[in-house]
Amino acid sequence: QAQLVESGGGLVQAGGSLRLSCAAYGSIYSINSMGWFRPAPGKQRELVASITGGAVTNYADSVKGRFTISRDKNTAYLQMNSLKPEDTAVYYCTAHVDAVVAGPKNYWGRGTQVTVSS
Repeated sequence: QAQLVESGGGLVQAGGSLRLSCAAYGSIYSINSMGWFRPAPGKQRELVASITGGAVTNYADSVKGRFTISRDKNTAYLQMNSLKPEDTAVYYCTAHVDAVVAGPKNYWGRGTQVTVSS
């Protein structure tokens, strides 16, 4: 079994920066991909950014050039610069984890609130 714990959300003015962290805990063999999602109109959640075990990254068009995802072993980071009010959301971390008992499956964190004031 594994658990994802997010941190780093908060309130920031437009144009500011925040750095989110997502740490995976538990008896883990390996983690394939990690990523961040947020709610979007008409969708349950939309992909913000993802990173594979080989450090291949993918970004939503709306955040390209402003957000950067990185990873250090079992922790993923989302550096968010030039934040806009429309970036306000609860950000959820997800990871595809191969855990010792549960085997490979997707896990989700509880989410961290990001609020950008205009």
